[in-house]
Amino acid sequence: MPRLDITTTRCEALFVSDLQHSQRPSAEQVRAAVVRTVRAYGAKNCVAMVAQEFGDHPDIAVARMRWARAAVAAAYTFRVTGWSTRTTICHLAAPALPPAKAA
Repeated sequence: MPRLDITTTRCEALFVSDLQHSQRPSAEQVRAAVVRTVRAYGAKNCVAMVAQEFGDHPDIAVARMRWARAAVAAAYTFRVTGWSTRTTICHLAAPALPPAKAA
């Protein structure tokens, strides 16, 4: 059985949740809805419920999943300032050392 990806699980949980696009939820509301839904149904049941909706109402399900994916992407985007891909973990963890003395 394939493993569940965290982003996919979040999208499916939001899809199944009672949160609506028309409510224009904040990132905090989206994250809370995802947690609440996964706790209520579990990740595997969310997958089954999404499949059921795509089978019963494919036209509506496509639009809702599109919204869920965009909302999850926005809610779980982490913006880090002052970080560079050139910064190594050593530079971050090591305290400033005094210069070495010549012998």
